[in-house]
Amino acid sequence: MSRSVKKTPIFGHTTADSEAEDKAAWHRRHRAVERIRLQASGEDYQARSHRANSNSATFAKDGKHYWGAGIDTEHMRK
Repeated sequence: MSRSVKKTPIFGHTTADSEAEDKAAWHRRHRAVERIRLQASGEDYQARSHRANSNSATFAKDGKHYWGAGIDTEHMRK
C-alpha cells in the first residue's frame, strides 16, 4: 500500500518529467565516439567509460535538495 506523505524531505531540481531523451542522446553520442575510436585503433582499441562523453549536470533533471525538518507538511504530500 502506498503512502500519501513522503517520509524524506528530498526533492529534485527540475521542470522536466523525464530524463529519457537526455540519456538516449548521451548513449547515442557515446556509441558514435566509440565506433570511430574502434575504426581508428583497430587491434589496440580499449573501451572508455560511457561517463567520459557526457555530464549529468547538463540534463534537464540536475540534482536534488534536502529541505530538512523546517518544511511545511503541504509540500510533503504526494
